[in-house]
Parts: sequence; C-alpha cells; structure tokens
Amino acid sequence: MSEETTLTFKQKKKLFIRALSLKVIPHVGAFLIRFIGLTNKKIFHTPSIIPTEPVVFAFWHSDLLMQSYNYAKFRKIPKARVLISEHFDGEIIASIMTIFNLGTIRGSSTRGGARVLINAIKELKEGNDIGITPDGPKGPRYEVSDGVIVMAQKTKAKVVIYSVCPSKYWQLKSWDKFVIPKPFSHIDFYASEPIDIVDMEFEEARGLIKEKLMLHAMD
Repeated sequence: MSEETTLTFKQKKKLFIRALSLKVIPHVGAFLIRFIGLTNKKIFHTPSIIPTEPVVFAFWHSDLLMQSYNYAKFRKIPKARVLISEHFDGEIIASIMTIFNLGTIRGSSTRGGARVLINAIKELKEGNDIGITPDGPKGPRYEVSDGVIVMAQKTKAKVVIYSVCPSKYWQLKSWDKFVIPKPFSHIDFYASEPIDIVDMEFEEARGLIKEKLMLHAMD
C-alpha cells in the first residue's frame, strides 16, 4: 500500500470519527448536563430588574457547562447567540447549545476578531443577547479580552455577569481548570445587575468586568 493511499485512508478514518462524534457526543453531553441539573438543588440569584433590551452576558470559560440554566432563568423566551470557537471542540459545544435552544456565532473575539465582532454587534442590534467567555477560547485564564467591551460600547448594551458555583465539583487539568459540578448536591447560579460601561474608559471597563467576574470565580 502506497504512502498516499495510507494517508488517504487515515484522513477518511479521521473524518468518519469526527462525523460520528458530532452526532453522538452533543447528545451525551446534553444528557449529562440535564442529569447534573436534575440531581442538584438549584439556587438562583437574579437581578432585581431584568432588562428587556438585549445584553451582553459574560462568564469565565471554566464556568461554561451549566450556563444554559442561568440563561433560562434570566430569559423565559431565549434570544441568545453565544460566541463559540471554530475548533472541533467548539463544534461539539455549539451542537449542545442548539439542543438547549441557544444560537451560536462561530469564531472568537481574538481569532478572526473583526468578523466575529461585526456579527455579534449585528445580532445585538437585531434584539438578541450575546454570550461571551472573555478569557476564551484559549486563555489566559481569568483575563478579560477586548471583545466584551467593544460589543457593549458600540451598541450601548449593558453587561450581565454570569457565575455558576457548585458546592461539590470536579476540576479538569485544562488551561481554564474547567469545572464540572458533581451530582446530588447544590449549585448557586448568579446573574449580576446590568452593568453600564458605555461612558467608561477602556481599561476602567475591563477592570470593572474582571472585578465582577472574580466575585464568584472558582480557585
């Protein structure tokens, strides 16, 4: 068998595995998220006033797994688009988001940033909330990138900080120390009061958003 034929076979095998993964893993992931949600006592801390206009909701990348519950409490009728990377794991996350009735914008505010930000700003102007992990998709951990500030200031949208704090959890050895809540305990879900950063200097806005995100950050 020639090297070219072997390479083609490997490529076909890789494509088959990826396609199979995209069909199976999102449904398994959605099942696990629902199982964790069902077996935990959920305690929601919501703002006193929930704005009717679209917002930018921000949360750390490590906090991603259970945020669909936070958003479902915040909006009875979902109207969100979440920024998800174009990597393969991003495809899986995007598929899971779809199962939970959340739309996605593929790409990140740091890679191909201009296109992604233009699409996000357009969605905000059309009345959709935008979800973003300010330290995603690859870090540095707990550092706020420019995207969340640009979107909010360009559209005059307020920023809402989301946090998920499980009483018991596993923490992966990934760059973000991804958090997976353990079943049969309780989870606190936090959504902050809307933050207006429109008239702030860029670094002042970055500092305020990071401060709010760190209030319930996991170690």
